[in-house]
Amino acid sequence: MKLTLRQRQILWAYIFLSVSLIFFIAIRWWPTLLAFDISFRNWNVFQGSGPWVGLANYERIWEDLFKPRSAVRAAFSNTFRYVLFGVPIQLTLALCTALLLARVRVLAGFFRAAYFIPFVTSLVAVAFVWNWLYAPQGGLINQLLKMAGLPTQQFLRDTSLALPSITAVAIWRSIGFAIVIFLAGLQQIPDIYYEAAQIDGANRWQMFWRITLPLLNPVIVYLAVLQTIDFLRMFDLVQNMTQGGPLKSTTTVVLEVYNEGFSSYNMGYAAALTVILFLVILLITVIQLRVLSRRVEY
Repeated sequence: MKLTLRQRQILWAYIFLSVSLIFFIAIRWWPTLLAFDISFRNWNVFQGSGPWVGLANYERIWEDLFKPRSAVRAAFSNTFRYVLFGVPIQLTLALCTALLLARVRVLAGFFRAAYFIPFVTSLVAVAFVWNWLYAPQGGLINQLLKMAGLPTQQFLRDTSLALPSITAVAIWRSIGFAIVIFLAGLQQIPDIYYEAAQIDGANRWQMFWRITLPLLNPVIVYLAVLQTIDFLRMFDLVQNMTQGGPLKSTTTVVLEVYNEGFSSYNMGYAAALTVILFLVILLITVIQLRVLSRRVEY
């Protein structure tokens, strides 16, 4: 049977779509389903599929959450602290910077690229550079503190400073992405709204509060969800800067999954942690979409 031109185009469209779909299923869906299955088993890395243990791994995690010095308890606590500190600060700084960059006319592309470069830089390289900047002896930040007559700090060795120090690096590294998205959102706001507000006698703060912020709501929701997920999945910076120390003060859930799965070989327990983190991310995302989303029309 001879196919028409339209039928051949449709056939090729399905062929090309099937390639990406197969890749997505093999890389995303299948590992996700496998993680759910492994979480219900006493699965060993060397022996493969283990015996079915039901909710035993989840019960163990629940018990560990209430142990004072449990690594899992520290991991969840630290992960939520990364989110609570990192996301609001990052979005606030990104919005303020985007508002300033929106007014720049000379070398605008240079400044935008300068802020965006850290986002496309390898996290391992970022961690290496910041390890040197934070170094107690010879680190640039401590050298500047000495020059200013201030005491030096053990940034990555002090349990009270390590987590804020890594959070600062995470904010610095990905703030460029948020700035670019905010700039795109600002460019979509028609100037006519500001012109009408000026005629009515509104000042800059009123225009920002009544026009800019409401119309940026979709962008804010998008970035809040995306950055929250990013902070909940923190791993690379922590692993390369502190390995979760000192005294588990910077460890995260993903790092604990790695330690349980590939250091202690408790793959069933690690998979259960992965499933719980997935459910936490899903729950927080749904809450953010429900609470933050606002429909604004002028």
